Amino acid sequence: MGQQFQNLVELCDRSCERYQDRPLFGQKRNGSWLWTTYGQFHRLVDRCRGGLARYGIGAGDRVAIVANNRIEWAVAAYATYGLGAAYVPMYRAQRPKEWEFILRDCEAKLVLTADTVALAAVEEMKPRLPSLRHVLGLELTPHDDRSWSTLLANGDAAPTPVIQPDPDSIAGFIYTSGTTGLPKGAMLSHRNIASNISALHQVFTFDPEDRSLSFLPWAHSYGQTAEVHGLISMGCSVAICSDPTKLLEELAEVQPTILVAVPRIFNRIYDAVTTQIDARPGVVRKIIRGGVRGAIKRAHGEHLGALESLELGFDERMVFKKIRDKFGGKLKYAISASATLGLEVAEFIDALGLTVYEGYGLTETSPIVSANYPGHRKLGSVGQVLPGIRVDIDRSVTGDPKIGEIVVHGPNVLVGYHNRPEENAKALTADHGLRTGDLGYVDDDGYLWITGRQKEQYKLENGKYVMPGPIEERFKLSHFIGNVMLYGDGRPYNVALVVPNQAALDAWAKERGWDLKPSFRDLRVHALIRDELAAYGQDLKGYERPREILVLNEDFTVENGLLTPTLKLRRNEVVARYRSHIETLYGRPPRESHAP
Repeated sequence: MGQQFQNLVELCDRSCERYQDRPLFGQKRNGSWLWTTYGQFHRLVDRCRGGLARYGIGAGDRVAIVANNRIEWAVAAYATYGLGAAYVPMYRAQRPKEWEFILRDCEAKLVLTADTVALAAVEEMKPRLPSLRHVLGLELTPHDDRSWSTLLANGDAAPTPVIQPDPDSIAGFIYTSGTTGLPKGAMLSHRNIASNISALHQVFTFDPEDRSLSFLPWAHSYGQTAEVHGLISMGCSVAICSDPTKLLEELAEVQPTILVAVPRIFNRIYDAVTTQIDARPGVVRKIIRGGVRGAIKRAHGEHLGALESLELGFDERMVFKKIRDKFGGKLKYAISASATLGLEVAEFIDALGLTVYEGYGLTETSPIVSANYPGHRKLGSVGQVLPGIRVDIDRSVTGDPKIGEIVVHGPNVLVGYHNRPEENAKALTADHGLRTGDLGYVDDDGYLWITGRQKEQYKLENGKYVMPGPIEERFKLSHFIGNVMLYGDGRPYNVALVVPNQAALDAWAKERGWDLKPSFRDLRVHALIRDELAAYGQDLKGYERPREILVLNEDFTVENGLLTPTLKLRRNEVVARYRSHIETLYGRPPRESHAP
């Protein structure tokens, strides 16, 4: 039985006392990694708690923050909990209008901002937010009364004792991404989050020697629970990635044993490595791919022939180890969640010697529902349900004898959505189970499998149902496809909106001496994309395959509003932006190409 926690203040206090001399958070400064110990972190929490109290923060209040991952983010979180207040994180990448909505909805009393741009934006909206009293800036100079330094100094002048919050009191609000509407504030209690951490202690065995490089946003419940609360509870160290574009470089520097990531990261690894393999001479390429197949067979417990063993031995020495070294060479746990990881990608990453443990959860479940873990792993599944949690499969929504909507019961299920009684009525059952909207099944060994997202499913004109997510992930295995969205709701057939991988296209065109300007209008590119969709979709049912394509010259991003801050597609926004072009795909002669 692992450690059991009642609230997040207890979790922090216990770990900071037990591991006070161990490194907790590392940040890169002037080319060097500087580490803050558990003891130093705890003192910062005490100072911040006193400073927040001087600003009038107390039990039941809400403290918000607009910032990327940084030590101050975690300090302010635990200081807020220690006053009995709730913490409301927002993404720095969100648009100011979303910050304003969240600040108004949660009735924040104080907000911390990452930089002067965010500070100015929040100051501008402050007159429209009657609950907001204080706007502070983490990077303001110490002489400014609104600075982080002033906050800590105020705490030094007026130390404030910590309180142990009631487990059922609200620890924080996590606002859902809002792919189809306004964000909803999921209210998570101390019991919700602490129970999830307690359950993790029963299945994962991290220790104080383990280290992670954090790059997932802590404003998301996955990053927050798995990295901040989870790793602190186990005495681990967390280096904070300075810039996502420097991830590979900093992985080599930090040499983490734990990598908490999303499928998008593993898909990039898959794409980068397979691209390098394809560039090798034919004989070498054949040996490497043979070694990969051998590693996958070995993982399934199958016997390897002599040639397969030789190929695998060559790959281990000459290929796989070099790839692992790029990730620091010490990874023991590569944890994937937030979206479904394709089986082909999981098997490939696993073959490289980077053991992948896939899990499943939602913001509303604090967030982890199930996980693969050492000694209990089945690739392709999202693992076994965590201790203390129960999953029911409601087959009435599908009429299928096996697959249904996943309904989660347990102490990790959210208290409710703030100010959204109609959403609570839709999402929560009479006995407070959460209707996840995800479809799946539990196999005979107790492993949960996800088959799709109910609200993403649509019906073609012929009555056939299509689940676009897994199909899109399959298409994105192509080197030439950077992003893709399948569409066909109420239409006679599917079409695909494709964002090409420009770097791969450029290399492809250069080999042939072609000039692709602009590439998204080039018919040769359209033919290539069609071939790739056909190749990667050959196992799909006929009605699932896209019959027409729209090649785009703009990616789906957070900045242009086509992705949520958690990198999920805003499908309605994509359709709205390209509606006129989509209509031409259904009203023109077949096989023509059209691009915006």
